[in-house]
Amino acid sequence: TRAAVLRDAGDPAGIGQWGAIQTAAPSFGVVELRAVDVRDVGEIERGLTTFARASNSGLIVTGSAPAMVHRELIIALAARYQLPAVYPTRPYVADGGLISYGPDTIDQFRRAAGYVDRILKGEKPGNLPVQAPTKYSLVINLTTAKALGLDVPAPVLARADEVIE
Repeated sequence: TRAAVLRDAGDPAGIGQWGAIQTAAPSFGVVELRAVDVRDVGEIERGLTTFARASNSGLIVTGSAPAMVHRELIIALAARYQLPAVYPTRPYVADGGLISYGPDTIDQFRRAAGYVDRILKGEKPGNLPVQAPTKYSLVINLTTAKALGLDVPAPVLARADEVIE
């Protein structure tokens, strides 16, 4: 019923992600959202320590450079405070995070190669359309789920692109 959202308040994407989460939260039964900025280690530690004092809590980590830089700390704090957490990309889960759902970065690189080809053939970069990701990846770490005392339902595991055991 409660979620802390780690985000970069100085990044327009972080502001947009926070807004989208605020809009969607009530439909998932989340009654309390708390933004935690990821600018420095102290801010992350204070924010999560304070937030984790109450029960029924979880963590959402939005995509940002500071979150990626501090990912080991974020994963360690989530484990220490028994916070189920969702991350934006696979590296978090490979390092011990619970679950990630986000754009498939390999697919994005493959699609970027098509843009490079078009530019090398003479198209102006400013004339190429901006493309949103079309492929997303779900990664689940079962070792972390067990450490948190969570049973991941079989239908969720079946939909995962990767399960780390």
